[in-house]
Amino acid sequence: MTTIQIGLTGWGDHDSLYPSKTNPTNKLQEYAAHFPTVEIDASFYAIQPERNIEKWLSETPDTFQFIPKAYQGMTGHLRGENLFETKQAMFKAYIKSIEPLKRANKLAMVLFQFPPWFQCNKENVMYLKWCREQMSDYEVALEFRNRSWFSHVHYEKTLQFMESEKWIHSIVDEPQAGERSIPTVLHPTDSSKTLIRLHGRNVHGWNKPASGKDWRDVRYLYRYNQEELLEWKDHLSSLQNLSKTIYMLFNNNSGGDAAENAKMMINLLDITYTGLAEKQLSLFSIEEEQ
Repeated sequence: MTTIQIGLTGWGDHDSLYPSKTNPTNKLQEYAAHFPTVEIDASFYAIQPERNIEKWLSETPDTFQFIPKAYQGMTGHLRGENLFETKQAMFKAYIKSIEPLKRANKLAMVLFQFPPWFQCNKENVMYLKWCREQMSDYEVALEFRNRSWFSHVHYEKTLQFMESEKWIHSIVDEPQAGERSIPTVLHPTDSSKTLIRLHGRNVHGWNKPASGKDWRDVRYLYRYNQEELLEWKDHLSSLQNLSKTIYMLFNNNSGGDAAENAKMMINLLDITYTGLAEKQLSLFSIEEEQ
């Protein structure tokens, strides 16, 4: 029977989950009382030191699952100084950082999300093959942001490539806003695991320039209504026959909607998770003002 694991992208910004004045260092523990899985966004911005990973492992139940994002230098997002002499050194450092997750059986997969300018061409296909070779001992998910991969010409070849190279398909729900957006392609490429990421449907905010401090607040500002989530309930019914475990992550949190939408989805599916953390932390997590 297929397992559906619902969670959020990151645990720091979901205020509705936490009591007022919750210490940020305690938020993961409180988060794990609500959801069985989470995406690690911090690993995109910097390769995480072992002490961070070990802390996160200690704060979560034995069955909890992490989905770290690949470091931005690995996916072509890095604009600043590259701290690594070679790509090989970068990948080696990243792999070393996530090894504790794997040893603890808490690593669901690593997410490689490529930028909008990563088009479907021979050079990029070869880079994907190279990335997969570097990550040969790990389960990896692939998400595109350039529509050319699912154009009429490349659609079938893209899916066949992902299957043959053992990439888990990161199926998206996002605004349909031209070349820099991807359609919802309900085709798992791995019989064991599938990833779904819901980014909202804010068409007008999706293609805003990625500059200024507020651009993410515009892009992911969206609240799914019940009818839209019921669409996904139907989608999940069809996907369940094709993949053993489905991870569903809500990323529409510019207005604080991700946690509420995730809980709505859990209720619509009538899921009850066992093995979550106990909701006791709020008794100890409020910092007293002197």
